[in-house]
This record gives sequence, structure tokens and C-alpha cells, in this order.
Amino acid sequence: MEPQSQNLKTAPFLTLGRFHISEDYGFLLPNPLMPLLNCQFLTGYREWRLARLVLSFITMGYVWQDGETQPKEILPRNLALPFVEVSRKLGLPPILVHSDLVLANWATRNPGGPLEIRNLDTIVSFPGGESLRGFILVTVLVEKAAVPGIKALVQAVNAILQPSPDSLLQALQQLRVSIQDITGALGQMHALPVGLVYEGVSKEPLSYSGGSAAQSTILHAFDEFLGIRHSKQSAEFLHRMRDYMPPSHRAFVEEIRVAPSVRAHVLSSGSGQLLTAYNQCVESLAALRTHHLALVTKYLITAASKAKARGTSPLPRPPRALEARGTGGTAVVSFLKSVRDQTLAARLHPSG
Repeated sequence: MEPQSQNLKTAPFLTLGRFHISEDYGFLLPNPLMPLLNCQFLTGYREWRLARLVLSFITMGYVWQDGETQPKEILPRNLALPFVEVSRKLGLPPILVHSDLVLANWATRNPGGPLEIRNLDTIVSFPGGESLRGFILVTVLVEKAAVPGIKALVQAVNAILQPSPDSLLQALQQLRVSIQDITGALGQMHALPVGLVYEGVSKEPLSYSGGSAAQSTILHAFDEFLGIRHSKQSAEFLHRMRDYMPPSHRAFVEEIRVAPSVRAHVLSSGSGQLLTAYNQCVESLAALRTHHLALVTKYLITAASKAKARGTSPLPRPPRALEARGTGGTAVVSFLKSVRDQTLAARLHPSG
């Protein structure tokens, strides 16, 4: 019996606190609400972007939890304050934008594998299954396909400053290939299901929308580089969308805008090779916009019209904005046709 006696002497007294049991609330967690999130522990640009990604998704989930017809009108303090603080730090409006939904919202399943849709996943997502996930990841691939084109802009501007006609020609050719690759990447959107089938409710898929492509820096930079001028209404909308870009990306577009004009340089050079290469870039960009227009018609306009016809469905309809407007708030078809047509109008013709 002596060993048991020794064990009793060394055993700690039994207390509820050791087991996270409250003297006042028992197994209940006392005052479950967490303290206000503190942004001072975030270090570096990447952590601020990731924090904004999570907060923006939580915010949108909270605001739209009851559907389009009953959005919340007040964002709770414990979410509003950190979200606004992070957004101000990054120079972005406190709302989910393209830089959250796409640019900061991807990861590779196998880090050593190729950057293709089968090896990609989103970090955060909304309900919507493979349709929404695929929408985001195809857009990630579009952004990746633009990388050589972005580099080509820098090479071309420097080639004008040096000057180096051969380097400029190479840059224009690389830009054309990159734009064509973007169109190819965007083509993967056709492989996605057209919405989501709700078993027991509808035999046809119901389609909902994603983020606004107009907030992507890619086409803004390409337009400024090629000197494409859009109609007053379209230009005003596109410039408003730049407020939804990270400030450093917005600054890049502005840097391209104030750089020496490649369009004027090509015209004054008298080079048939440069003129052809420039026009091929413009035509490829117009083809990309035609392809985008077809996608929007398929996934937004047509799908929304079908959903409207199913007015007896107990599910909420896709947002009314889809019936005539894109996700950025523009009259989508007329807008996309206008920017496509203005792109084609930028083609140069040999002088004389």
C-alpha cells in the first residue's frame, strides 16, 4: 500500500481550471465572442494580402447570407474595423475585388507539379462547387498566361528609349503570342459546368456570377501600351475599375501610359515589320475580347434568361444584375462590343 500512498502525495489537486471548465459556466465557453482582431501582428505585404483575402470573403458571406434581396446593411464592428484597416494599408476599397478573388486566392496541390487547373485549388471559396472554383482557377491561368506579355511591355518601352528596333519587334511578337495564350487559357471556361444543378429543384443548372474581369490589370496595361482609346462611357468605367487594383499595379499601368508611345513610334519608323507586328497585337487583343464576349453571353446573359423563365423555382434567382449587366455594374454586352470595336479601330495603315 506504500506506493499508492506516495502517488497520492505527488498527485496534483483536482481543479476545474486544468480542464478548461469554468467555475461559473461549467462546460460552456465563457463570453465566446473573440476580441477584436489586431492587425499589428501582420508582418509583410504577403500577410496583409492574405488577411484581406480572408476578411473580404467573410464580409461578403455575412452581407449576402440571405441572398440578393436581403443584404445586411450594417457590418459588425469586430469585422468592419480590421477589414477597413487592412484595406487602407493596402490602398484598396473594403470590398471583395479581383485582387482578392483571384490574384491572392490560389495554391498548388503539388508544389512541384505544373501550373495547370488539375494542380490548382482556391484558398477560400463561396458555395458554388466546381463552377465557382473553376471560374477562379481559369482566371488564375489567364493571369499567368499574361506574364510574358507583361514582360514584353517593359522590353518594348526600353527598346524605344534605347532605341533598338530588333528588340521592339521581338517584344511586339511576344506580346501577340501572350495575348493568344490568354485567349487559349480563357477557353478552358467552356469546359466548366454551366452553373449548378440543385437536385429535387431543377433539372437544369442554375448559374451565378463571379468577380469582375475589368478589375484585372492585364487589359488596362495592354490598352495603354497599344494606345487604344475607348468611348467616353467605357473609358470612365474602366478608369473607375483601376481604383479596385492594388496601388502598385495601378502605378504600373500609369507608367505604361506616360511612356513613349509605341503607336507613334511604329508610325514614324516607316518599318513594315513593326507595323505588321503592332497590328497583329491589336487584332489578337480584339479576338480575345470577342471570345470574352461569347463567354459572358453564354454564362451570364443566356443563363440568367433561362433562370428568369424558371420563376416558379423555390430557390432565389441569380442576381438581377446578370440579366443585362456584368459583375462590374456595366451594361455588359454593349460595353464589351464597344471595347472590342475600339480595339479593332486602333489598327494602323501604311502611310502613303
